[in-house]
Amino acid sequence: MTAPVQRTVDGREELLLLIAAAVTQLAREWKRLTTAQDALLRALERIRPGVGATVQIRNAVRDFNGEVGEFDRAVRAIAERWAVQDLPIAYRDGAVRALERARADARLFRWTTDHQAAITTLTASFYVDVVGRIQDAVRRAQAFVRAAQDAAREVAFGSRHQGIDSGRLADDHPLSTIVYRDDSRHPVQDWARSALGYQAVVTANHAAINTGRLDLNAQWMEVRDGSECGWTGHDDHDHADGTIRSVEDCADYPIAHFGCIRELFPRPDLNGRRGLVSGDPA
Repeated sequence: MTAPVQRTVDGREELLLLIAAAVTQLAREWKRLTTAQDALLRALERIRPGVGATVQIRNAVRDFNGEVGEFDRAVRAIAERWAVQDLPIAYRDGAVRALERARADARLFRWTTDHQAAITTLTASFYVDVVGRIQDAVRRAQAFVRAAQDAAREVAFGSRHQGIDSGRLADDHPLSTIVYRDDSRHPVQDWARSALGYQAVVTANHAAINTGRLDLNAQWMEVRDGSECGWTGHDDHDHADGTIRSVEDCADYPIAHFGCIRELFPRPDLNGRRGLVSGDPA
């Protein structure tokens, strides 16, 4: 075997930089929605009954919808780049790092049919998740503009004596948050960091598992994790760090929870060792 390839940036740091860049891009584009929301509310606050009110409302709504369209285009492009370019980089780097830690030649990694099938399956699922959040953001923006337009028309046509209630509209339609299944709301940057971090780490760890199994014929993986992190979840008393796990177990639990820092490394030197049980100390 040859000596491990030396890289100027640690593989884990590369992964974190990849995640951080995508999170920053998503947060920046999401800001477009809140900026457009503020602009629409300011424009509609100036609406008063009389000639020209309908045109003013129509123009303000048109401008907002244009920004929503630009948002949709831009964030979909980021999601596509994440799936097509960034996650394959995370997969490749996870595979190379696994080879290095096993003291194997990092040049063993090739985009074989098996590796291509693995990354295709992962990215297809993860892309759908991100796009689902984008679609939800667009739907919520559309719900907001309908509510704002209706409020402005009430002012324009005299059925409402005061201007629109901008504070109420913004509170009812917070476009700077992501709504989870339990109806809790989270800042976009927090969601993006959690979701993309999960996807990237799962991808890198699956690459390590597949590389160990397919390229090194490894039956066992060594686990590096937070000192208190459990194997199946953060509070699992079966602590993961510094243990040996079967490749099958690792495939079931490439990470334990969102924000998990788990890393998996092939141990082909343990093949055939008698009495070894998944969960034993490394």
